[in-house]
Amino acid sequence: MKIDNFFAELKRRNVIRMAGLYLVGAWLVVQVAGTVLPMFGAPEWLPRTIVVLLAIGFVPAVIFSWVFELTPEGLKRDEDVAPEHSITPQTGRRMDRMIIVVLVLALGYFAFDKFVLTPRREAALMTSAPPNESRSIINAKSIAVLPFENRSEDEANAYFADGIQDEILTRLSKIGDLKVISRTSTQKYKSAPDNLREIGKQLGVANLLEGSVQKAADAVHINVQLIRAATDEHLWAESYNRKLNDIFTVEGEVAGAIADQLNAKLRGAEKQVITAKLTSNPEASDAYLRGSALFRKSDDASMDTAQQFLEQAVRLDPGFATAWALLARLHAWQFSGSDATDARRASARAALDTALRLQPDLAEVRLAQGYYQYWVEKDYAAAARYLEQLMAKWPNNAEILGALGRISERQGHWDQAGNYLERAFALDPMSRVARRNAIDLRFQTREYGSALRLIDDGLNLQPDDLDLIACKVLVYQWLGQLDQADAVISGLHPRTAEDLPVFAITNQARFRRAYAGAISQLQALQPDRGSGSADWAFSTFNICLGDLRRLSGNASGAKANYTQARDALEALLKNQPNNADLYNMLASVYCGLGDRKAAMKNADRAVEMTPLSKDAITGAGYESTRARIEAQFR
Repeated sequence: MKIDNFFAELKRRNVIRMAGLYLVGAWLVVQVAGTVLPMFGAPEWLPRTIVVLLAIGFVPAVIFSWVFELTPEGLKRDEDVAPEHSITPQTGRRMDRMIIVVLVLALGYFAFDKFVLTPRREAALMTSAPPNESRSIINAKSIAVLPFENRSEDEANAYFADGIQDEILTRLSKIGDLKVISRTSTQKYKSAPDNLREIGKQLGVANLLEGSVQKAADAVHINVQLIRAATDEHLWAESYNRKLNDIFTVEGEVAGAIADQLNAKLRGAEKQVITAKLTSNPEASDAYLRGSALFRKSDDASMDTAQQFLEQAVRLDPGFATAWALLARLHAWQFSGSDATDARRASARAALDTALRLQPDLAEVRLAQGYYQYWVEKDYAAAARYLEQLMAKWPNNAEILGALGRISERQGHWDQAGNYLERAFALDPMSRVARRNAIDLRFQTREYGSALRLIDDGLNLQPDDLDLIACKVLVYQWLGQLDQADAVISGLHPRTAEDLPVFAITNQARFRRAYAGAISQLQALQPDRGSGSADWAFSTFNICLGDLRRLSGNASGAKANYTQARDALEALLKNQPNNADLYNMLASVYCGLGDRKAAMKNADRAVEMTPLSKDAITGAGYESTRARIEAQFR
């Protein structure tokens, strides 16, 4: 057969069209498989196998289209079809239309991948990158403020050195031309470490600030020095001797000097902001520093004492807007946790109103306003609006970025949440909270591979972190990889009834239907009744242990656990009648007790108070509880 006749025959038999349709369709299948399969935890060999099979199938498909022809009676060998009965032209036109449709689908997928999936993958890669890996390019205007050494004779003055460090860092973080690492990522280091180069790499900064504070009576001596991390070169150093009533001016002077040394341009009102004097009352200043140091610990016991110091600060100086703002945040934080009472709400509102009356444009006051909307009112749109506006005044505040990320999740804006949490992680690379936020986002979006990388990176830094170990167990459970979960859970030995480890242990026992070992492990914890968060942990623990005992056939033991949880939750509910979490937990308790009516009543109440349309995270959890109860009673 002549070559011209051969190509004409290929065209007549629609072989070329078949080849084009096959190749375009195969490309689309490969691209979609490469995106979708990892989301469901498919093994790495599966996408490669699909590519190989499609490649192998190309030649048989082309041969098939050469040998056979589609006729009204079905497939026939080409040589058996008379030319006057052939419908290859009509078949060719149909194949042309099919090629066009597949090309449109391919182009649509290409656009979706480029403008939707790619930014999301890039954000995930940035967020999941190990925080201790150095960036290829480190910003020359980046800095981390290391813990200040307390050189006072009285070791109890450590809070004062911490407070000076935190105030300097706060002022630096309001300079838009700098990159400033958050305090939670620097507090793990010593005051004057030897490995400055390694610390600079871990934190991704070019410069480090060291300092020491010595306090005696009403006199304070402060030493600070700015060091280039890569070379240990001392760029600048200064000593300050001040009285307590002038202490806040030092932090402003240090921040201004550092900005000059790093050639950072101060824009707009930044110069006034970083040199602002918070109070002229030394006793109020001291009480504020004590209160803020305790507030940063973020536990109930510390919060109670922090509240006392902050209330003392505002009594001593009723015009101390920053102290009022922090007091408002403290009340809002307590309300969002274990004390969602009307009294706590009123305290938060009163402190915030006072701060707004005193200095409505102060960044700390705006931050308190955003958290009040987020934690107390649960008005996520308003909270996001306040916090987004605040970023212009406080561009290096990882806490604001983290809050915006969590709010975006609750609004169901997953890509936006990833962007905020990535930026927060960059400013706070050693923070457990920033890492957990990034991991939780992966849980919500079912990106378990990325979550696992973040967990492993965190365990390389903190191998005994029980929450991270529990998170790893949960990932393997959700992927159905129970053998891997078994291997990890063998190293999970909680010493207290922490929620996440207890939940991971309970889940594994459910999936394996092996209850005895988990029951023994939980029984050894036995949390005490208390108040506030202690009662929450007590109730969660008893629900988990009750579930395991019920499933193991120990009905009386399960009833005892459920009853203890019910009594604790009902007692909390008397003072917190608008706390949806309590209704959700009570739904699980009554489900365990076999009371379908009470279980569904509480589940419906939780869903009604926080529907999925209002909160994509909590609302989904409440819906899940209701669905589980309905399934259990069917």
